[in-house]
Amino acid sequence: MKIKTEFPHEIQTIKHIWITMPDGCRLAARIWLPKDAQENPVPAILEYIPYRKNDGTALRDSLYHPYFAGHGYAAIRVDMRGSGDSEGVMLDEYLQQELDDAVSVITWLTEQTWCNASVGMMGKSWGGFNSLQVAALQPPALKAIITVCSTDDRYADDVHYKGGCVLATDMLGWSTTMLAWNARPPDPEVLGESWRERWLERLEQTPLLVKEWLSHPHRDAYWKHGSICEDFSNVQCAVYAVGGWADPYSNAILRMLSGLSCPRKALIGPWSHEYPQRALPGPQIGFVQECLRWWDYWLKPDSPERKAASGIMDEPMLQVWMPESVAPKTHHEFRPGRWIAEPLWPPENPLRNESQLWYLNPDSLSQTPETELPVLCPNSQTVGANAGVWFPMGEAGDLPGDQRTDDAKSLCFTSAPLTEGMEILGNPEVTVTLSVDLPKALIAARLCDVAPDGTSLLVSWGLLNLTHRNGHENPEALIPGEKFTAKVQLNACA
Repeated sequence: MKIKTEFPHEIQTIKHIWITMPDGCRLAARIWLPKDAQENPVPAILEYIPYRKNDGTALRDSLYHPYFAGHGYAAIRVDMRGSGDSEGVMLDEYLQQELDDAVSVITWLTEQTWCNASVGMMGKSWGGFNSLQVAALQPPALKAIITVCSTDDRYADDVHYKGGCVLATDMLGWSTTMLAWNARPPDPEVLGESWRERWLERLEQTPLLVKEWLSHPHRDAYWKHGSICEDFSNVQCAVYAVGGWADPYSNAILRMLSGLSCPRKALIGPWSHEYPQRALPGPQIGFVQECLRWWDYWLKPDSPERKAASGIMDEPMLQVWMPESVAPKTHHEFRPGRWIAEPLWPPENPLRNESQLWYLNPDSLSQTPETELPVLCPNSQTVGANAGVWFPMGEAGDLPGDQRTDDAKSLCFTSAPLTEGMEILGNPEVTVTLSVDLPKALIAARLCDVAPDGTSLLVSWGLLNLTHRNGHENPEALIPGEKFTAKVQLNACA
């Protein structure tokens, strides 16, 4: 990776500054801005996350935020309440307090002499989530956001549940990860003699979050809070949604393009849960340069930079990496394919919005239905051993391997060899009529690409707690032996 050190603007770094909230709690921030910003106020770009600016993300921050400052922006990295060097205690994700604090930070930015009262917000994962959530609160100064690897629906697509099924490893793992992050002491150089008192307060009061998450197994008010899909119209600023096919949050991108009415764009690469300039599988892109085009368009409306970036909103709404079929591997440095684009999503052209119907016949998968016959689905608790991890970060072993072992333990419907290539963009669905022998059951469906040599590549998958077959808010017990129909939505894919 090349690191650029020469920019149009000389950069000033404010290593630490306190931002006081209305209740007196102080949040710790670091700021990069052009040296002449006092004389020539600039727009501000906020990243607001709990991952410790002084050590946890310090190296990463030093590569990204100065780039924006060098191109005429104030870049602000804030430790959320109860994290890093900020005061207070973090009691959960995305609480109203977190969002209210963000609005207060934005208000504070507009009051600084070096800020021209125009603000953007960006982040990956947690920072992508709260960028959307804060946008829904409509602070007047927030003109645009960039949300990376995030979701519009906290119940449907996050680390806790999928299809009403507990993501046990990921839910527990994420809870303990945050407990470990917040168990670290604040920096004595920042807090002075009070660091130990603040640290003990945090150790004694920070909860194990998984307990709260498990107490909400259905899609109730807890999960609706912070889910912008509850009312997409609340988001009125411009939204750039970014993600990757190897990231678990790609479903939300297509939903947001369909549901939002504000100015919006989306970009989906082959990437895992990382910013696109360093994410695996490749190819990577110049993402900070793409961000700069977005900021120049929305935050500098009367500038020469805006004129140079004006084409960004004339480009297609959705750009995605269409991957080629490859041999299954648990790690890819590079995923062959090509970039494609859709002017709108969903596509207006009926030829681009065409669905194919394939029938699950007793011994095959075909576009022609055959005589209905009952088939027995096995119940192996080891299916999924080759599925890879739910939350890929680009590490060795993250991606799904050859599915043949899992296929052998599953009920499979296999088509004849395809005579021509088939491209998919969207969410495949599987509809089945079935009966079960217990009042509770779940179904897992996988779509695989079987090569001539027999290797099986996982293309997409989905889960459904069958008591949630009619919705996630009010589960309905199953009646053993009684037939019913269920639809399983698989993950968005290309």
